[in-house]
Amino acid sequence: MNVTIIQQDIILSDPVANRRKLEAMLDGLETDLVVLPEMFSTGFCTVDHYGMIIFDDGHTPVWMRQMASLHQFAIAGSLAWKVTDTEHYNRFFFVRPDGIISYYDKRHLFTYGHEETYFSAGEKRVIVEYKNFRFLLQTCYDVRFPVFSRNKGDYDAILYVADFPALRIEAWRTLVRARAIENQCYVIAVNRVGSDQATNYNGYSAIIDAYGRAMVECGTEESIVSWDIDIQKLNVFRKRFPVGNDADKFEIKIM
Repeated sequence: MNVTIIQQDIILSDPVANRRKLEAMLDGLETDLVVLPEMFSTGFCTVDHYGMIIFDDGHTPVWMRQMASLHQFAIAGSLAWKVTDTEHYNRFFFVRPDGIISYYDKRHLFTYGHEETYFSAGEKRVIVEYKNFRFLLQTCYDVRFPVFSRNKGDYDAILYVADFPALRIEAWRTLVRARAIENQCYVIAVNRVGSDQATNYNGYSAIIDAYGRAMVECGTEESIVSWDIDIQKLNVFRKRFPVGNDADKFEIKIM
């Protein structure tokens, strides 16, 4: 399967402009899956002059469905999503070419950045199946909590979408490799570039194999890169080196 990651410089608080910009970036792409950053339509926890959070305008999932149908690839990324006036999530949408939408609500909210002030935490792990691959959906800060993402033999790749700041970029680069190694899976890790009201972002998005090797990695500029992930090679590696057989047994209880 061919996977394309788009390391985007997000235009703050402007879903229309971000969709228009992405349409140009998507034009002509021949791939199976496109992955975009966290809160790609607005920027991370962007607030207006009154300190109110700016949500997606509600049209982006429809746009994602249109893009997936037009180009015949799946498209994934998270949005600042308002369900009701009192129910808000950092929601990771995965949209297939046939129009089916799956979503994951970010479990670990970034309290250091006051994300919990605006959003509720999700309670469920979400795995989506697409073209013989099983993808675990995860968002940014989730990467620091390996118990929640531990492979139970139920997925083949993790999708991490993020707005991970330049200040902690080495943590990002290390953690996404660790998640690939310990779970014997591919990791598709997509970060943003640019800046917002709080900090700067410098990318280093990557597609990582089960050995922890970056098969392709972006630098610090806006960019689009692609790579083929191979389920047969992954299964052969897992069979020859069955680390999972020796893993500790545990049960997660959502509190």
